[in-house]
Amino acid sequence: MRSVPTTWPVGSRKAVTPTIFDAHDHQFDAPTVIRTKRDGGVLSDAAIDWVIDAYTNGRIADSQMSALLMAIFLRGMTGHEIARWTAAMVASGERMDFTDLRRDGKPLALVDKHSTGGVGDKITIPLVPVVMACGGAVPQAAGRGLGHTGGTLDKLEAIPGFTAEISKDQIRQQLCDMGAAIFAAGELAPADRKIYALRDVTGTTESLPLIASSVMSKKIAEGARALVLDTKVGSGAFLKTEAESRELAETMVALGTEHGLITRALLTDMNRPLGRTVGNAVEVQESLDVLAGGGPPDVVELTLALAAEMLDAAGLDGRDPAQTLRDGSAMDCFRRLVTAQGGDLSQPLPVGAHTETITAPRNGTMGDIDAMAVGLTVWRLGAGRAAPGERVQAGAGLRIHRRPGEPVAAGEVLFTLYTDTPERFTGAIAEMDGAWSVGDTAPDIGPLIIDRIAGGREEQS
Repeated sequence: MRSVPTTWPVGSRKAVTPTIFDAHDHQFDAPTVIRTKRDGGVLSDAAIDWVIDAYTNGRIADSQMSALLMAIFLRGMTGHEIARWTAAMVASGERMDFTDLRRDGKPLALVDKHSTGGVGDKITIPLVPVVMACGGAVPQAAGRGLGHTGGTLDKLEAIPGFTAEISKDQIRQQLCDMGAAIFAAGELAPADRKIYALRDVTGTTESLPLIASSVMSKKIAEGARALVLDTKVGSGAFLKTEAESRELAETMVALGTEHGLITRALLTDMNRPLGRTVGNAVEVQESLDVLAGGGPPDVVELTLALAAEMLDAAGLDGRDPAQTLRDGSAMDCFRRLVTAQGGDLSQPLPVGAHTETITAPRNGTMGDIDAMAVGLTVWRLGAGRAAPGERVQAGAGLRIHRRPGEPVAAGEVLFTLYTDTPERFTGAIAEMDGAWSVGDTAPDIGPLIIDRIAGGREEQS
């Protein structure tokens, strides 16, 4: 396990309390802030506070914030800039407080999880009910798809009737009654909500400072006491190399620790898609398979590993998350959660009205499947967005019939693609060109869980 210090490698640990600006503040202007970062300068605390406040309240145009985001993407940020940017986004909205909530007379064991984004990463869907069944309470502020990666809310909203737009009172009630609520961030870090949507359509998703501040602003504001981060590494991750992903994990763990949040991270492999499905409704169905005691081994492995970390961080060690899948208690929790949020699992999940298949050209063994290519394929099928606020297709997606290392017969179906708009198939299938292979030997497949990183105040192991 790697442990990170509680002090910042760049900048200082001085308090990051944002300054409040009013609409008549003329100390800064957008072009100057943009030029400062464009030219490699360091933004002052006051400049960061101003730009976040001004953009949140509509005094900076999307075009100007897009330019600043691109400058940050190209020039980066110091550790202190990231900390200040994060604190300013937290301060742009409310912070939830669940410390008064009790179950059986005891404070709730509040713990959350966040993934930095992957392909086929449906882990939140089975993970939350596993932790619920073990006695944890999960206030899960979830997001929508970003770039080539899917969003938990887009997936869950494929369930007929399910809504993530629930009130604060309902979130509190669900945490007490059943141990979880999965909700849209709403007024949590509204600055991030606007910036997040802009990043999705301006080619600035793969930025360490922007990823770290986006994730941690929402998680700090949502009221959990502990947080486990699933930081992806590889072709399907936003940051491709292990060194970059490790730096991201250490940055996020330090941010959480500075704000009094017990924070740890797992580095996990994202060179190939998780499981056998990528999309919206297809990933929900695969998650139901896991909750029923089956499902792909890698999805089960990561679900249980993250559950163990969450339970330990919340002080609930001694519980066996695997047992909740065997005895059906996690499935029962998921059904209660979905019902509470308006969903109806008795209704069929949507499937794209049109399908295409990709077949094997020869006998052999399935080689590696490039996660990024699969993510872009599913995005082109309609499961993701090309413009802010665009609706996604619940039934769009891709099914992987042969995983890397499995035997393949000539002519058999390797991939099935789903969409409601068949004109999308040409571009989607083109994305898969060169993204997979059939050979004579199995590819080398490394461990799913690469490393564990914890905050400096946690006991090292």
